[in-house]
Amino acid sequence: METQIKQTVWGTRSVSFWITLILASGIIFIGLRFIMLPHVGAVGYGVSFNNVSDAAYGQIKGIRDIFTGISLLPLLIMRMRKAVASVFTAAVIVPVADFFIVLSNNGAADTEHLLIHGITALAMIVNSILLFQTKP
Repeated sequence: METQIKQTVWGTRSVSFWITLILASGIIFIGLRFIMLPHVGAVGYGVSFNNVSDAAYGQIKGIRDIFTGISLLPLLIMRMRKAVASVFTAAVIVPVADFFIVLSNNGAADTEHLLIHGITALAMIVNSILLFQTKP
């Protein structure tokens, strides 16, 4: 009979670790782009600005994206799989909401941007499942 709790080692040898790191780094990059070049970020997002004062909204989105990405990094460094899984899964709401924002503004014909947000959401859902899986 064992008295110790078996802990699974999770870290750089796990696919879910690397997917999380890549997606967190990517969203930090996108956030920085929105802060430095808000008009370019808006075009990439799928909803362009109508006037110069709209750039502030791009910068607000940039801060949100940077926070989302940075919030995962300490958890990754500490290899806290369950915490990463919880935060990462909660963050799935962002690309899902982005998908519906683009859909409501541009319609279903904007397949390029809908695919970007939709595939991101799908990849995050798959990675969330991987993060919550524990191996004996």
